[in-house]
Amino acid sequence: MTTKKTIVLILGIILGILSYFAYNAYHKIYQKNTIKEDFIYVKTGSTFDDLIKEITPFVKDTTSFKWVAEKKKFTKIRSGKFKIINGLSNNNLINLLRSGKQTPVKVAFNNQQTLAELAGRIAQQIEPDSISLLNSFTNTAFLNKIGFTKQEALGMFIPNSYEIYWNTTSDKFRDRMYKEYQKFWNKKRLEKAKKLNLSPKQVITLASIVHKETTRNDERPIVAGLYLNRLRDKWPLQADPTIIYAMKQKYGQDFEMRRVLYKNIEDIKDSPYNTYKVNGLPPSLIAMPDISAIDAVLNAKNHDYFFMCASVTKIGYHEFAKTLAQHNANRKKFIAKKDKQGIKQ
Repeated sequence: MTTKKTIVLILGIILGILSYFAYNAYHKIYQKNTIKEDFIYVKTGSTFDDLIKEITPFVKDTTSFKWVAEKKKFTKIRSGKFKIINGLSNNNLINLLRSGKQTPVKVAFNNQQTLAELAGRIAQQIEPDSISLLNSFTNTAFLNKIGFTKQEALGMFIPNSYEIYWNTTSDKFRDRMYKEYQKFWNKKRLEKAKKLNLSPKQVITLASIVHKETTRNDERPIVAGLYLNRLRDKWPLQADPTIIYAMKQKYGQDFEMRRVLYKNIEDIKDSPYNTYKVNGLPPSLIAMPDISAIDAVLNAKNHDYFFMCASVTKIGYHEFAKTLAQHNANRKKFIAKKDKQGIKQ
């Protein structure tokens, strides 16, 4: 074999080897590796090994992923919720995770009775746990800054659906909710509150009572108007939901009562939430009112009702009265029905 042929052969072998390695590298970098479409959740503080555990169910070859990650110097792991698409290459998958381009989550909440309940509900939807969320919600420095007490803090959260990143911290989530609260109290709503001689917090306090008094949206403006009549004329609200709230404060959230009796009113006679004994609004809201209840107060019906009693004919609604005599007649029907049903407490 001539020297020239030998050189050509050697060059051919080298080229073949180089082509093999080039193809192999190209395959590792650009060939499809993800095998299904879903979301992965990368926790804050995750290591590369933690990430591998998360993506293993989504790729057919973790070894090639590790090799490409090393070549691309992919060491900084970003937390968040990421959408994995079927058929991504290692290169595209690493670019996605490196970019931090998350898919936001829709956080929704309503009808939470306490801040602890709210924290638990939120913790099911974003990364922070309920304890860190509750600590943020009740942080004294923050509450002092925005002019809320711990008892009032639940009123800062307007129940709705919000788009937010899964790895949002407790403090950032809380701050976002306060911004949403400020947006909710726009010029129009503030003007309506002012006409009622109520602050936004007082509106929410009254709305929480209306919210608990009736679930019927069409009835809520009537109920709100009744309570506003009583406030205007300096009558006690005599709102049963506040009695139930005070009883739960005294005996625990699991305390059940289906009927408010005079003995209950006496049992919590010293509570500032006893609206049979204390005139005006209670010190704070008694539950998280939904937007319907808040707007019902702001758009209350103008009428002459001062009394209401659950209807025995129209389930879920109330019978309204202008006089005590009318109310007593309605109440007599209600008591007779409850007695017949055997509901004593």
